[in-house]
Amino acid sequence: MSDVWGAILRDAVAGKPAAEIVERDDGYVVAFDAAYLVAPFAKWDDPVEKQAMRFVRGRVLDVGCGGGRVSLHLQDRGHDVVAIDASPGAVEVCRERGIRDARVLDLDDVDESLGRFDTIVMLGQNFGLFRTPARAARILRRWSRIAEPRARIVAETFDPYVRPEHRPYRERNRARGRREGALRVRVRYHELATSWFDHLQVSQDELRAIVAGTEWRVERTLGDGPSYVAILAR
Repeated sequence: MSDVWGAILRDAVAGKPAAEIVERDDGYVVAFDAAYLVAPFAKWDDPVEKQAMRFVRGRVLDVGCGGGRVSLHLQDRGHDVVAIDASPGAVEVCRERGIRDARVLDLDDVDESLGRFDTIVMLGQNFGLFRTPARAARILRRWSRIAEPRARIVAETFDPYVRPEHRPYRERNRARGRREGALRVRVRYHELATSWFDHLQVSQDELRAIVAGTEWRVERTLGDGPSYVAILAR
């Protein structure tokens, strides 16, 4: 996999125009201004993400830290933060921006060697990093071993069933024997592109079904749009 995010983030931090181009496996393409990946808290344009920060406490694991916007905000608030990302370029950017503990690490490699956490943050649609419901449930069960007794997970995701314009894609999934709300994408930037990968998006009912077999429960959700933040409590 090319380090697309590393390239995007290096340009965004340098103030260069940069766009995160997400291509779905049916040809649908959307582009996001990458400036949001490195924006300071005062310039976050999503009030739900800002509200979600109120539920963060204690020692924090920032999963899929990207350009470090969440880690920097929480570090400035006095939290002890461990920032992880599978992109070496992203982690390099985080270190250059002043994040004290940023590591190249995949979700499957998160274990007790990191210590224990009061909050695990997955902002910026990073619940999708679980890829599939089965993998999500498996990792959530494992995370109970690194979570303090009253720990929380603050996770952002997207309900794939809300927008009618995506109904043909859902029907295409069903015809192919895939979960209707499944999403397969790749990310492109200039000449770089990732491999195709599954990105997990779930309705609130599906989210509750996933966590039902783990030590976590849905304490509350924030936001009334397709995009929402779930607060999971241990």
